[in-house]
Amino acid sequence: MKKIKVLHVFEPYFGGVPKYVETLLKYTDGNQIENIVVCSQRYNSEKISQFTKKIYHVDMVHKPNAVKDLLTIKKLKNIISINKPDIVYAHSTKAGFWARIAGISSGCKIIYNPHGWAFNMQQSTKKKKLYKWVEKILAHFCDKIVCISDAEKESALREKICKPSKLQVIYNGIDLEAIKNTIPKTRAELNIPEDAFVVGMVGRLSKQKAPDTFVKAAKLIKEKIPNAFFLMVGDGELRDQTEELINQYDLGSSFLITGWVDNPTAYMKIMDVGMLLSRWEGFGLVLPEYMACGVPIVATDVDAIPNIIRDGINGMLVDKDDYHKAADAVDGLFKQPDLTSSLVKTADNIVKTKFDGKRVAQNSEQLYKELI
Repeated sequence: MKKIKVLHVFEPYFGGVPKYVETLLKYTDGNQIENIVVCSQRYNSEKISQFTKKIYHVDMVHKPNAVKDLLTIKKLKNIISINKPDIVYAHSTKAGFWARIAGISSGCKIIYNPHGWAFNMQQSTKKKKLYKWVEKILAHFCDKIVCISDAEKESALREKICKPSKLQVIYNGIDLEAIKNTIPKTRAELNIPEDAFVVGMVGRLSKQKAPDTFVKAAKLIKEKIPNAFFLMVGDGELRDQTEELINQYDLGSSFLITGWVDNPTAYMKIMDVGMLLSRWEGFGLVLPEYMACGVPIVATDVDAIPNIIRDGINGMLVDKDDYHKAADAVDGLFKQPDLTSSLVKTADNIVKTKFDGKRVAQNSEQLYKELI
């Protein structure tokens, strides 16, 4: 039986998108699917090289740049021509732009997964309209659009991005096996007091992930829980501003910002509470990762998050930017160990049944077969 040849294109070099592709390739049936990867020159392909022999590093820029975008599209067209894949699978907005144009007249089936619609970001009305316009046009040049949550599909339908029949929900998943085998960091090696109540946040220090809300909540949490310690795993454009706010609140001795790390779940495993206070969110891959690590969750009630977290069932939900309620939720978990235990137990059952990366691979393989 001839293998289905799938060429994956993605631009982000850290975070949820490459992690998604790595897990997808890891659990793809190599007897049925041949995977090829086209990625940014900045992406470290060591991990993904275990699952594919063909990796192309291409000069990719995230911000719009007509000259560089045209060069990227030209290189993609050449890679498609050389490899003749059955399917081109584009992951994220920018890769979706390049790949759908490059794939015109190629004879390939095209799948696009935005991993969170760009028009749902907090930005100017003009930019939102531009993103919607681009998505509506480019939707004509792909065969399927994969939505990583029901909320993503609802957004596409609300904005009339494409016909409903072109949309397919394949819920995000994580590598449960890898997380189970991850050795936790020790508090000693991170200089965190052994008796500390560790409140964590994993993600990019950007407007979307609201590190300012986390720090403002931390100030209130510290007043309620004197032995609280705050662990931010990630980096980003707001790091300097975040550190300024930490120092302004005189919280420096109770904070650690790790920067980007290869194994964030090793840090999650020493947290007593994990937070995701996003202002908008296409999915929030960190949420099932917290669940798999046995960490109780406080998250914002925005976009796709309530599809994953049910308030009081497998986590606690608060309004975005409401650092008072976020602090109260953490304090509630600190004071109610029975509630914490119940949330963690339910979350563990949910993550195993709903967010397994193996299921994502199976659903994706089925989609490939339906398209060919």
